[in-house]
Amino acid sequence: MKNTLYPLKFQPILKDKIWGGKKLKSLLSKDSQLPNIGESWEISDVEGDTSVVSNGNLENQSLKHLLSTYKADLIGEKNYKQFGNKFPLLIKFIDAKEDLSIQLHPNDELAAKRHNSFGKTEMWYVMQADSGANLIVDFNQKMTPELYLEHLKNKTLPKILNFDKVKAGDTYFIEVGRVHAIGAGVLLAEIQQTSDITYRIYDWDRKDDFGNERELHTDLAIDAIGFDMEDNFRVSYEKTSNQSNPMVSCQYFTTNFLKVDKALQKENTYDSFVIYICVEGEAEIKTANHSEVVKKGETILLPAALRSYQILSQGATLLEVYV
Repeated sequence: MKNTLYPLKFQPILKDKIWGGKKLKSLLSKDSQLPNIGESWEISDVEGDTSVVSNGNLENQSLKHLLSTYKADLIGEKNYKQFGNKFPLLIKFIDAKEDLSIQLHPNDELAAKRHNSFGKTEMWYVMQADSGANLIVDFNQKMTPELYLEHLKNKTLPKILNFDKVKAGDTYFIEVGRVHAIGAGVLLAEIQQTSDITYRIYDWDRKDDFGNERELHTDLAIDAIGFDMEDNFRVSYEKTSNQSNPMVSCQYFTTNFLKVDKALQKENTYDSFVIYICVEGEAEIKTANHSEVVKKGETILLPAALRSYQILSQGATLLEVYV
């Protein structure tokens, strides 16, 4: 089985969103007739949105089928023991033409109890941001449930939120329970647990074409919000070329920053698949029997059985992700 595996690319699953824009087409070359593409799900095992291979001998096979067939050869021994035939990560590109709703995600315990799902710890890497664009992360003052509910009732929630102006390369680690939102004008890569559970707490009083406001999850959210979380969501990292620079490491995923401008030999010692998200330039990934090019806006998965490979580039920037 190991000999049949190779670096896998998948067909993007594109999502039309009321707040989506044109950057996934214009900057990341996503091909779609959708009017407002808000998200491109690059690798997904979310029920109803399972990724399908787009390259090589396994073309048109689903990620779910690959997992049931190749098991630990695909995701690693320890991962297969923990997750079985469920891929643990969801990789996205997100383009916010308008502000997203203020939201948060429940932890594993709450998500399992209420939704039979994983929680949703995630991270953001900003690929492009318009002048003055921001991300909302956490509160701007010490917060209590009572004060939060008062502002929610009075529709003054933005007054107590923390707004950060951002630029390309800025990185944020969004733990479960942390209130957050992507602001208008931001294009980013998102790495997260496999989950689509979101608690929306405020949506800027927007209404649809029929005059209806979007559903809010006030009651579900109150038990899930972290009101006294540490101010540690901004990620600092080195950018030394041709080596893996640590960005985020948690129990759910590890992400490194990797800028490549030569032929770089890599060894997979993680007992895990490795995902490369190309956020700038392009790179060739070569194994003993296969070669694949990954370009800006593309994502590629190297099965755990591929222990040795080369990355060749004259200046690609990659996010390197494993569990």
